[in-house]
Parts: sequence; C-alpha cells; structure tokens
Amino acid sequence: MPRLETGQRPPAQPPLLSSCPECSAALVVMSIIPGRAGAEYWTMRCTRCGGIHLDIIKATAVPVTI
Repeated sequence: MPRLETGQRPPAQPPLLSSCPECSAALVVMSIIPGRAGAEYWTMRCTRCGGIHLDIIKATAVPVTI
C-alpha cells in the first residue's frame, strides 16, 4: 500500500476552458502545440461567435512510488 507524504502541494491548475468567455457557447479544439517543460498550448474556437481562445496546460509532475 503506498504511503502518503505530507508537504507542499503542487499549485492548482486553472480549469480548462469548456465554454466561450464571451458568449458561453461550446469550444472545439483546433490544435494542441507542445511547449517547454511538458506544457501544451491548446487553441480552441467558439462554435457560436467564432472567437479564438488559447489555454496553456502546464504539466504536473506526479511522484510514483512502487
């Protein structure tokens, strides 16, 4: 059974956009571009107003114990 360690938590990841901040319609992913240190850049387009939005997804390192 894995042991839980107390200590610092990784910083909270802001939620990924799922609706347009301008008109609240759904967003569709147009492209995902890999970045430095495991980050990803998600380009999304609104299905109603056609707005383009960018989300930066930061990779979080999760320690694995065996």
